[in-house]
Amino acid sequence: MGVSGGAGLLLAGKVALITGASSGIGAGAARVFAAQGAVVVVVARREERLRALVGELEGAGARAGWRVADVRCSGEVRSAVEFVVERYGRLDVAFNNAGVGLERSPLHLLDDDAYDTVMDTNVRGVWNCMRYEIAAMLESGGGAIVNTSSVGGLVASSTGAPYIASKHAVIGLTKAAAVEYAGSGIRVNAVAPGLTRSEMVDVWLRDADLSGRALRSAPAGRAADPEEVARAAAWLCSEQASFITGATLPVDGGRTAW
Repeated sequence: MGVSGGAGLLLAGKVALITGASSGIGAGAARVFAAQGAVVVVVARREERLRALVGELEGAGARAGWRVADVRCSGEVRSAVEFVVERYGRLDVAFNNAGVGLERSPLHLLDDDAYDTVMDTNVRGVWNCMRYEIAAMLESGGGAIVNTSSVGGLVASSTGAPYIASKHAVIGLTKAAAVEYAGSGIRVNAVAPGLTRSEMVDVWLRDADLSGRALRSAPAGRAADPEEVARAAAWLCSEQASFITGATLPVDGGRTAW
């Protein structure tokens, strides 16, 4: 039986965990998932932002909770998933969105720290999340997971090799888990956003040269709003995508269609 109402909503009665929820796509997903009927638990490292976001969601009539966790730390991820199950009885849906970017630089000029920071968050973070989410979903009979990759997981650019590698790895983890757990009623997919508005991207777009190059990289000629990516993730988590697993959905304004 559902935890929340809302017949006709994509995620009515679902209990959802969203990582990287303090800003950008993650915060947008919290709003979209809640509007589609889910109970939402948001996870990130910045407590003040999580508190504000949960207050906003509750003010709009949603049920929501928060948990501070660093996805690089398996114990913190385990604690966050346990919090969801203990408070709401189960975990139905997870959107593993936490990730970091990388300053563009030729590969031979990057140091170990740059590589480790990106891989630990973008790959180990997804790995940590899926381990505990899948365990919880097996206990309750199934669920749906969406991981955030990137167009950088589908195509390459001339700089930022560790980031490109990390987002390809997210797609590999997604496919592997999808095959392994399809028979257990757990679907695992990925979204691959193109240029999407965020605090960092908005700074870039103030630079005329950078913004011109970035906006020319996709036929749509603009950056996505975070909610546009979030709506794709919500759909993949819903029963409308019930026969889709192991897929990567580009949300990129046509970038990968060039």
